[in-house]
Amino acid sequence: MDDLNGKVALVTGASRGIGRAVALALAGAGASVAVNYRIHDGAAVKVVSQIEGLGRKAVAIQADVSVGADIHRLANFVERKLGTPTILVNNAGIGIARSIEDVTEQDWDHTLDTNLKSAFLMIQALLPGMRSCKWGRIVNLSSGAAHTGGVVGPHYAASKAGMIGLTHYYAARLVKEGITINVIAPGPVATDMVADLPQLTPAIVPIGRFGQTEEIAEAALMIVRNAYLTGQTINVNGGLYMT
Repeated sequence: MDDLNGKVALVTGASRGIGRAVALALAGAGASVAVNYRIHDGAAVKVVSQIEGLGRKAVAIQADVSVGADIHRLANFVERKLGTPTILVNNAGIGIARSIEDVTEQDWDHTLDTNLKSAFLMIQALLPGMRSCKWGRIVNLSSGAAHTGGVVGPHYAASKAGMIGLTHYYAARLVKEGITINVIAPGPVATDMVADLPQLTPAIVPIGRFGQTEEIAEAALMIVRNAYLTGQTINVNGGLYMT
């Protein structure tokens, strides 16, 4: 597929960082884009303006994607404003750094709800539309921490590893329906989340630098355009983890 003209994409956590870069990349390839955000409304409106500057349709919609009622409202809004979303990028996530001794039950629940349950709820909400169109692309954002454990904490590593298992389940069952689902597992990327983790430095990455959000977006665009790729984890990490 050379372009995404006529397709509607929904990107969660798209006001900043990787989500913003993915939303712009999809728009650049021809898609209309729903920009989901939880807090940063001004940044989301700016992303919409940038997408419209590319000649594409876009809307910003506030929703906490760890809450089922919010997702129902989000899905209905996007359907009314842009059409049936058949591209879903589950990017929303948090990274609350905690040591083994300090991580709490609340940290665990909040992280798993935001990073993993949200992806399940989003897929369940948008899957009927994809099935009716007999075409869909789902991209789940995991992390190198799913493979190595990382530095944020056990709650974060578990949530990101869970994304890979979730992807495998759906990929095996949707492969005959024109719907693919894949994972991107980035290494450290120059975002606000990484900036808040002083233990992460470019020196730990073999390539010698943090990734750029646009490099992750390029991988997402490749996945969306590729009809033969499903159930896979694409590691974009500067050589930090090799399979």
